[in-house]
Amino acid sequence: MIAFLIIIGVLVCILALIGTLLVGKDISSQLKEYEEKGDTLENEIKRSHEYESTSLQVNVKSLTWIYVALGLITLFVCLGILIY
Repeated sequence: MIAFLIIIGVLVCILALIGTLLVGKDISSQLKEYEEKGDTLENEIKRSHEYESTSLQVNVKSLTWIYVALGLITLFVCLGILIY
C-alpha cells in the first residue's frame, strides 16, 4: 500500500513538472515568434504591456492549478502513508 502511494506521489510530481514545462514552452514559442517578426519599438512596448496583463490571467492561473493539485495529492499521499 505504501509503495502504491509513493508511486502515485512520484507520478503526480512528474505530471506537475511536465505541465510547468509546457507553460514555459508556450511562453518561449511566443517570444521566438515575436523575435522573428522584428517589429518596431512601439509594437514591442505594446506587446510587453499585453504580455504583462495576459500572463497573470493565463500562465499564473495555469501554474497555480497545477501546484494546488500537486499539493493536495501530495498531502493525501502523506496522510495515506501515516494512516497505513
